[in-house]
Amino acid sequence: MGSFPVTTTEFLNPLDHEEFRKQAHLVVDFLADYYKNIEKYLVCSQVKPGFLTDTLPDSAPTQPQPLEAILQDVQNHIIPGLTHWQSPGFFAYFQSNGSTANFLGEMLLTGFNTVGFNWLASPAATELEIVVMEWLLKLLQLPKSFSFSSEGGGVIHGSTCESFVCTLVSARQKKMNRIDSSKRDSTNLWSNLVVYCSDQTHFSFQKASQIVGINPNNVRVVQTTKSMNFQLCPNALLKLIKADVRAGLVPLYLCLTVGTTPTTAVDPLGILCEVAKQFDMWAHVDAAYAGSACICPEFRHFLDGVEGATSFSFNPHKWLLTSLDCCCLWVKDRSDLTKALATDPELLKNYKENEYSKKVVDYKDWQIALSRRFRSMKLWMVMKSYGVSGLREFIRRHVKMAQHFEALLFRDKRFEVVVPRNFATVCFRIAPLSESSTEEDVNRLNKKLLESLNGTGDVYMTHAVVENIFVIRVAIGATLTEEKHVNMLWDMVQKHANALLGSKELES
Repeated sequence: MGSFPVTTTEFLNPLDHEEFRKQAHLVVDFLADYYKNIEKYLVCSQVKPGFLTDTLPDSAPTQPQPLEAILQDVQNHIIPGLTHWQSPGFFAYFQSNGSTANFLGEMLLTGFNTVGFNWLASPAATELEIVVMEWLLKLLQLPKSFSFSSEGGGVIHGSTCESFVCTLVSARQKKMNRIDSSKRDSTNLWSNLVVYCSDQTHFSFQKASQIVGINPNNVRVVQTTKSMNFQLCPNALLKLIKADVRAGLVPLYLCLTVGTTPTTAVDPLGILCEVAKQFDMWAHVDAAYAGSACICPEFRHFLDGVEGATSFSFNPHKWLLTSLDCCCLWVKDRSDLTKALATDPELLKNYKENEYSKKVVDYKDWQIALSRRFRSMKLWMVMKSYGVSGLREFIRRHVKMAQHFEALLFRDKRFEVVVPRNFATVCFRIAPLSESSTEEDVNRLNKKLLESLNGTGDVYMTHAVVENIFVIRVAIGATLTEEKHVNMLWDMVQKHANALLGSKELES
């Protein structure tokens, strides 16, 4: 069972339905066992560079191999090199949730293997995407201007960086079209375009700006401060923009963040969108991590002011039980995307032009690539399987655990919660031991603490440096994480801090 033909003289049917049934069951059993035993693995892989390239054959096998042997290779060679993002001890970066419903959705979308570049290529793929994007819009209480019922609409991209690229290109095209062609040529508009963000904005924004051809010298990074909880300051932004305008430059695009990567800071959307409007700039809100939390009414206020934005995106593949890749983007005017990204080859004019053309969405014109996966299937499966109540409870459970961990830190005077916790990520450090402690000494101590904790293999966390302060980030949100794992982490933090500080017992 589970073996392909072993000789090339036999007919090889790569999609025999009975063979598929047998082998799919083997893979499901393999993954079920993996999750059953996931806590036995070191959370962060400890392998050395070359561990796999030096071990596996340097040529592909000539003859087919049975699935049992392949899965044994996965167990022996692949798993040791995995960092286990689904481990309950994974507190690094931001989570990348998995769920049974998502896996089943992935099986369906992979099994159907549609390529829904335009409506007719697979009408269900297009229309299900419209449906789930409208569901999410209502769940997030986004303004009607982002809806298909208005001039807007939503699309599922692969990543935030892709959404950055598409909106940057659209903003650039829109700006170019608004400026008289003779003036455009004389002022060399292209090289004068300027984009703005904060020093907490995800680094993929600068990458996207580079991809679309923004002069690196024209990417303005506004410095943030701990005193303002690392929010983008409207006055500092306005000062930069006015200086650029006086210098003959053209403000193009402002990137705002709800839930920054280093500290989950939230920019004040309303006033910043007003600044962008004053200078006819595209305002994009990136809520990649925190957008999922905003389906809960108690967190929705973090999106106040989004009605002034031109576009908005968040990643269900972080915290909404939907695996990579799934980034949801909404725009106020869908023609902004299609004017900048549309293609119209004769080959794809395969529906009744007069009857259908103005009624359908061709998502190929909303993204970079022509081809696209049926991503809405897995998102639809998740939303159907867990419902709004289940998804909200999932988010709230992680926030409650983060509140618990934060409270433990507050009770111990040797630790400092560096920034206020907004969602389920806690940024902490061992506080300065005395007034004479230098920032370098404190940073060095906390770096040793993080290395010591990660070195156990039982947990994995990452860090950030804000205003020259080294902070340890505890991002709680892995699907399998429970309060007992948070308590285990706290016990470990105390034990390893004790060892570093030379005391036998921390105050509690």
